[in-house]
Amino acid sequence: MQVLRVVGGARLAGSVDVVGAKNSVLKLMAATLLAPGASTVGNLPAISDVTIMRQLLEGMGCDAEESRVDAVDRVTITVPDELSPEAPYDLVRKIRGSICVLGPLIARTGGAKVALPGGDAIGTRPLDMHFAGLEKMGVDIRIEHGYVVAESDELRGANIWLDFPSVGATENIMTAAVLAKGTTVIDNAAREPEIVDLCQMLVAMGAQIDGIGSSTLEITGVEGLHPTSHDAVPDRIVAGTWAMAALATQGDITVRGAKSDHLRIALDKVDRAGGVVETLVDGFRVSIDHRPKSFDVVTLPYPGLATDLQPQAIATLSVAEGTAMITENLFESRFMFCDEISRMGADVRTDGHHAVVRGREALSGAPVRATDIRAGVGLVIAGLVADGVTEVAEIHHIDRGYVRFEEQLRALGAEVERVESTTFGG
Repeated sequence: MQVLRVVGGARLAGSVDVVGAKNSVLKLMAATLLAPGASTVGNLPAISDVTIMRQLLEGMGCDAEESRVDAVDRVTITVPDELSPEAPYDLVRKIRGSICVLGPLIARTGGAKVALPGGDAIGTRPLDMHFAGLEKMGVDIRIEHGYVVAESDELRGANIWLDFPSVGATENIMTAAVLAKGTTVIDNAAREPEIVDLCQMLVAMGAQIDGIGSSTLEITGVEGLHPTSHDAVPDRIVAGTWAMAALATQGDITVRGAKSDHLRIALDKVDRAGGVVETLVDGFRVSIDHRPKSFDVVTLPYPGLATDLQPQAIATLSVAEGTAMITENLFESRFMFCDEISRMGADVRTDGHHAVVRGREALSGAPVRATDIRAGVGLVIAGLVADGVTEVAEIHHIDRGYVRFEEQLRALGAEVERVESTTFGG
């Protein structure tokens, strides 16, 4: 088994580049299904999830070609007039984001057969709100043999209230509504930058969407959309990961290509911990020359602190001065990460959706396993501030969300390498 071998004691210093957000790019790629012809998605991260989504679209009859122009990766997806409405299990099971093809397929073909998705082991992420919204628009949905089967004679606008501002439900309802007859209003819609990014691409394709960036989206259906070219929004979670890594290692990292206004609360936590945050034209810089102070964390939908930054925050807090309370409001199993970091000597106690972290001066290296993308990078951060060597297994999770992660760490001064491990049966 391949692992990341992390030698503790590094102070990260230097500059890193952030590219397009995984949580946006996959949805933008799916949205190209709405318009026959060639659409291009730029600012593409070279991660495994993008490869899987490309294969999924090719299985539906699309042609997808990746290229690099002016040092920017992009994918051009040529969508046929006739699409295959099926998304098979062997690909869908690998990434949760694949469910985002549901709305576009219904809008284009009047139906869809999409395998129930897989992805990270961070808790249940039910599709009830996706289904309830689409059913209000005239879609018949059922589960058969592990597949979501959707059929619609005519998509029509509807007034839809989401019990929770679900990103996935907002995306699927919106991408179906752009080609529905009449007007759809989504109340309590998700407001994440990735939702805004998808809206902007849809508008560029000819969609009519009002209220972009607010909790109420009004979508007036149109007869058809046309292809477009769109660059994905920078990955705020990757950018926030580097901010936490700088804080934990008492380092100095400049993050290029990021948007600091997408990370206001995360960067405020950095400031509270004693770090210095400098906003730049094309990103931000985080520096600190002493042990960080503890800060409390409450994960919430945007503009709250992202749940995807919770493990990185816990890794930082495990070596901070003082005690911190973590409240996880989105995914009940995200604290699986705490069992692993505790193997490294972190003082983390969990109770339901709360955790208490008492900072120690240092952790100790140990063999650990990543249970999801963010847990993986959280454990690497912990390894950087631990005595001795840490081996992080199941690093395919990290590869799903981070571009050349170990290379970027080495450029910042860390001693990290990908090796075969005998500890984990390699």
